[in-house]
Amino acid sequence: MMKTIAAILAAAIIAATITVISAPITDVIASPLPQPAADAITACKQRPWPYVNCVGTEFGNPHVRLVSIDRPTH
Repeated sequence: MMKTIAAILAAAIIAATITVISAPITDVIASPLPQPAADAITACKQRPWPYVNCVGTEFGNPHVRLVSIDRPTH
């Protein structure tokens, strides 16, 4: 019983130490997004395909590739 309590206490102390060490020291500064970024994130909300407004922005999926279906064939 004492070993179990000691193990739980040791785990709690380790977790508390890691939490205190990893906490930010300075104040966290949060501000609204600049207007171009706010417009881009608004355009990239969950919308149906083709997600054209999201391609090439920082909020878009980088794995999306636009392929035109009206390319001339040679």
